[in-house]
Amino acid sequence: MSTRVLFMAKLYEIHPSNPQARSIEEIVKKLRGGAVAVYPTDTSYAIGCDLQSKSAIDRVRQIKQFTNNKPLTFLCSSLSDIATYAIVRDEAYRLMKHFVPGPYTFILPATKLVPKIIQDPKRKSTGIRVPDHSVCQALMAELGNPLISTSAHLNIEDEDGDENLLIELDKAKLFDSLDKLVDILIDDGSAATNSISTVLDVSEQSPVVLRQGKGWAEISGWVE
Repeated sequence: MSTRVLFMAKLYEIHPSNPQARSIEEIVKKLRGGAVAVYPTDTSYAIGCDLQSKSAIDRVRQIKQFTNNKPLTFLCSSLSDIATYAIVRDEAYRLMKHFVPGPYTFILPATKLVPKIIQDPKRKSTGIRVPDHSVCQALMAELGNPLISTSAHLNIEDEDGDENLLIELDKAKLFDSLDKLVDILIDDGSAATNSISTVLDVSEQSPVVLRQGKGWAEISGWVE
């Protein structure tokens, strides 16, 4: 019987507004090779990988204990980049133009460039974000692909043992809990929080609010 050897992830300390080019290049080289990373976003720390790496996407699912039919969100660098991976109606474009980049996830019909393994299998839709975050943008600029992005939060059971709850971890605990599960840890000096994005389904003529999160106060008047 073979034994899996567990290695510690490599930690990169990255400047939040002026990411070091050499470190970004080194991280991206690993992402292209199928690495899984924990990285900061404009909401919370995320677990992610290259959109084009099926093996890495499978690992992200295993880490988060997601079923194969659960769709995954990914990050794009700009609104024009979104149009490459999703079908954007005029109404959706006008809304997104005002709030991109920002802490918003938009559910849209996927184009053929979106791997089926991350789509909603019934609706053929996908969730896309454009983060207002320098580290994310630097990674995508160097990679040339979107990044899978799912919250790095862990779950615990409540005192009755029958419901999962998000727990707020300090960064040291968060990194320690994921250290042997991922290949890369990116620390930009920000705190670990339970902040979540606001999720809007803009696949039809009128947007539908699926989740209120960060940025809701700013966008609420546009969707009610």
